[in-house]
Amino acid sequence: MAKLLYEDVSKDDWDKENLTKRNLDFTLESIKYIDLYINRLLNTEMGTELLNKHFDNFVVRIGAYIGEVIRRNSKQNFYWYKFDSVYNFSSKLKGVDINNKHQHSLLYSKKKDRVILPMYVISQFLEGNSTYPNILIYVEEMIKENF
Repeated sequence: MAKLLYEDVSKDDWDKENLTKRNLDFTLESIKYIDLYINRLLNTEMGTELLNKHFDNFVVRIGAYIGEVIRRNSKQNFYWYKFDSVYNFSSKLKGVDINNKHQHSLLYSKKKDRVILPMYVISQFLEGNSTYPNILIYVEEMIKENF
């Protein structure tokens, strides 16, 4: 799913120039393109129209991408799981809304019982309900906590 950000790009010139395999190489540096992309989605007429029509697709694609950046740059053994499969095993999910539709996938480290919810964080950010000013700060914090 994360690769769809550069494999299935819109016809928009900015998207074609910036959402490329070269730029979205799963490094911390690549998150600056994600922040720029999200900013365009939230602050342009075309972007808000696309968000309204395809919100769930953006949550999955962007959430999967930032999750992969966190997974590849942390020192924990994180793997992708369906939310339901981890919910009953990890005390870290106590109190998390199991009915939230953006809780379908998460990163989980069985060894350390650590949970990261990148898709939920992206859904909150795109809805304007995030405690993070940008995605780079969130990704840096998750990598630092799990290094």
